[in-house]
Amino acid sequence: MEIQKPYLLFLGDAHDPLAAKVALGIKQWHPEYCAGQFRMKDCAADCGLTDMDIIQAKEAGVKTLVIGVANRGGVISEKWIDILKQALEAGMDLAAGLHNKLNDIAELKTLADTLGRKLFDVRFPTQSFPVANGLKRSGKRVLPVGTDCSCGKMYTSLAIEKEMLARGIKADFRATGQTGILISGSGVSVDAVVADFISGAVEVLTPENDADHWDIIEGQGSLFHPSFAGVTIGLIHGAQADALVLCHEPTRTHMRGLPTYPVPDLQTCMDTNLAMARLTNPDVRFVAISVNTSQLTEGEATEYLAGIEAQFGLPAVDPFREGVGRIVDQLEKI
Repeated sequence: MEIQKPYLLFLGDAHDPLAAKVALGIKQWHPEYCAGQFRMKDCAADCGLTDMDIIQAKEAGVKTLVIGVANRGGVISEKWIDILKQALEAGMDLAAGLHNKLNDIAELKTLADTLGRKLFDVRFPTQSFPVANGLKRSGKRVLPVGTDCSCGKMYTSLAIEKEMLARGIKADFRATGQTGILISGSGVSVDAVVADFISGAVEVLTPENDADHWDIIEGQGSLFHPSFAGVTIGLIHGAQADALVLCHEPTRTHMRGLPTYPVPDLQTCMDTNLAMARLTNPDVRFVAISVNTSQLTEGEATEYLAGIEAQFGLPAVDPFREGVGRIVDQLEKI
């Protein structure tokens, strides 16, 4: 799959910044891919890129409009269709990582075929996967897990890879979701894999490797989120992780999108994830806690991180504020 660059990041009518996490992730890790952004009226997200309409994007040399929205249910809104058609007519390809396929929307598929444009549905694997076997694989693996979804697992993974590579450590980020795939250029969107094959897909994604090589596996969902726990547990078993990093957003009172489900306490979350991960690696351990403190002041963040570090005896860091050097220090000890 070769998606042409540069991109126009389509934020659509995202109702908050988290809904545009795909676009924000691409811009964060590969700003050189991004020519600008397209925001509809009432869009509540902003990547900090130049706002462009389709004509301006064409003049800027954009090759692909990337749908940068990860809305609940992963649907392609009817309100987006005219804009997507305009992009095709302007000579752009379309790329998306939603549950709804671009290729399943007849008017887009027909128009793309007529104009010779391509529709990339990156969420959907193009290969078959075996059932997992749970056999020990050479190499090392770290998996971020979360108290909730959308709390920093992908950011933590990418930051760990960047830090490891800067230190000369053999490492690869293994994307398991649509944003990670668009950022890295490869991977498997595990929430689009048939349930019986999720763990097998992760085993294929993270095969045997050199003894000193690290796979940094992008985490998904949360064992405590009723909507996504099934994907999370398949990922945990297939990862066969040597190390886990707990990811948390401390200002949330309930699971994202589910007001009646409170966020679990950190100890319960860690104990449950360890119990599940020990099925395929009895020696797995937590090495750090990664906290998204974006909703806290500097002072509040410092106090919170110090408190949980003292409580759990593990490095507690905000990857955005201070980097992940101390997490990688712990991983180098394994």
